[in-house]
Amino acid sequence: MNASSHLQADGSTTPVWWVGLRYIVAIVVGAIFVYAGALKVADPVAFARDISNFHILPWPVGVRLAFYLPWLEIICGLTLLLRWFRSGATAILTALTAVFIGATIVARLRGIDVNCGCFGSASKDLTFGWHLAIDFTILGALILLWSLQRARAR
Repeated sequence: MNASSHLQADGSTTPVWWVGLRYIVAIVVGAIFVYAGALKVADPVAFARDISNFHILPWPVGVRLAFYLPWLEIICGLTLLLRWFRSGATAILTALTAVFIGATIVARLRGIDVNCGCFGSASKDLTFGWHLAIDFTILGALILLWSLQRARAR
């Protein structure tokens, strides 16, 4: 083993840059979700209104999600930061992000201009294109993290 590799439990080695990339992506994505979740926890009624603006779910379901989803984002983000149950958190966040992207596109196709509410007032003035670019970047980072984790497991 040389200084540019990291010893795995099974005796194989992984390049240090690979390990570093996995940690950096996990930290960045985890911090994004902790931040976004904390903003929504601070004002769940505003987040419930943001959910309602999609015109997909009934108000009572949207209110329940507004109180539940931010905590799920925070917990999953923290698991990425703390390296606990990283695979499960990555799967949950990937699914949440994909569903959100789908709901955003469907709302737009139906002529509804939605404010995602993901980052509170910091994202309220972003265009639809910027929202999608940010969301697809986050989704790409989650997919990269998942594939880096899978490569480590082999």
